[in-house]
Amino acid sequence: MTSINFLERFSARRPYSKTSASSQLDAQLESDRGRIINSAAVRRLQQKTQVFPLEHNAAVRSRLTHSLEVQQTGRFITRTLFDKLGADAARYGLSGCERATESLVEMACLMHDIGNPPFGHFGEAAISRWFSEHIDQLPGFMLPASTPEGQLLAQQLKRELCSFEGNAQAIRLISQLQKLNLTYLQSACILKYTRCATDPKPDAQQPLSYLQKKPGYYFSERQFIQDMQTVLAIKPGHRFPLTYLMEAADDISYCLADLEDAVDKGILSIRQLTHLLIEQFARLRPLDADDKHFQAPGRRSASSFTELVRYALDRADKETINKDHEFFVWLRVGLIHPLVQHAAQAFIDHIEDIYAGRLNRALLEDDSPCHALVSTLKKVAIRHVFSVDEVKTLELQGYRILTGLLDHYSPLLKLSRSQFRQLLDGKSQGMLLEGLLVRRLPNKHIKAYHQLCQEPVGDVDIWESYCRCRLIQDMISGMTDQFALDEFKTLSVV
Repeated sequence: MTSINFLERFSARRPYSKTSASSQLDAQLESDRGRIINSAAVRRLQQKTQVFPLEHNAAVRSRLTHSLEVQQTGRFITRTLFDKLGADAARYGLSGCERATESLVEMACLMHDIGNPPFGHFGEAAISRWFSEHIDQLPGFMLPASTPEGQLLAQQLKRELCSFEGNAQAIRLISQLQKLNLTYLQSACILKYTRCATDPKPDAQQPLSYLQKKPGYYFSERQFIQDMQTVLAIKPGHRFPLTYLMEAADDISYCLADLEDAVDKGILSIRQLTHLLIEQFARLRPLDADDKHFQAPGRRSASSFTELVRYALDRADKETINKDHEFFVWLRVGLIHPLVQHAAQAFIDHIEDIYAGRLNRALLEDDSPCHALVSTLKKVAIRHVFSVDEVKTLELQGYRILTGLLDHYSPLLKLSRSQFRQLLDGKSQGMLLEGLLVRRLPNKHIKAYHQLCQEPVGDVDIWESYCRCRLIQDMISGMTDQFALDEFKTLSVV
């Protein structure tokens, strides 16, 4: 059995300071909290999509309100975990670490979506597709590199630029663009996937396939990740243990939240939702759908999924004013508590693999009734919320806005390396359009471009083109939904 001592890996080291590993951990994590909560990246979440882009109804969730809910669920899971561990916390080097662990998980939950572009996952797809269609026409990638090594690197960088991923962008944000200088410990808690974006997706049968199913960081942040792995004793391809708790909190929070937003917008009624949930759970577990799998607080005995959902509807029927709110209060109480208990217990049951960062699944991904519960919420949302015309129309609008913005800024990507350098030096002779466009680029992103260019890898033209593509992706992905729409209108003269 692996020796497990979490405290040995709770280092207070930061990238840009000489803080020692033995510095007061609680004080350093409190500093991290302040840096995160006061960061522009977190503030921008208030105008980024959860499900419904450009939503005027303030009761419908943004990425920020979603992240606050995930943060609370993460706190709940952590406290439940320590309650379950009791005296055994000392056995795993967690004695006295409850406050530190809670802070790490909470802040990871708050940050988990900061790399998402405007318009959510559809925004990721729009950026990826645009670069897939245009990358071979960009000067740095048009001609083959002079060496086989250079040609291989060019192919890897093209693969990355055509696979925009919000999780990887989050690592870039905290380490390079915002330079929050968080402890490696805090940063490691949001490294959900462990594959560099230049590497191909692994076969599903490989040992760490789940942990590497999406890009977790970009080639531009490879040194930061290597330093983190060294400081925290994380093996390449493996996770930091607390990331599993952040992931579970997100899985528990978003499925129910999306359904509540759908009811709030009139896409579903609570009575329709009740029927759909019961029907879907019975499909997933036909042999034991009515078994009493779940223990909700305040109820003396366990209940079946059907009983929990119908109980929430009964409470709503008795409410005279806000029936929908009452329904979701009791549905949340009935469903979240068992899920939190299950996630905490799964962490303990697999603690050796989790400590090593090699558990190749999420905490809630098993053959349990709790997994069926989460799958039920997700499947109902996919079939009856995400597929409705209103959401599809909003996705198409978001796709058009981001594609249009990339089209507008593409002249900057089509310049040669020397031409683009002239523009940055204020020399725009013969490049009137490009000169106007370059003035719209944020200074912080231009500085990040210069810094990345100073770390040349392989062919200088290929590397510079990669850095310039990163610059444009940094700018576009950092926009809020509304700012992206406004910028698109401005450049389209709408």
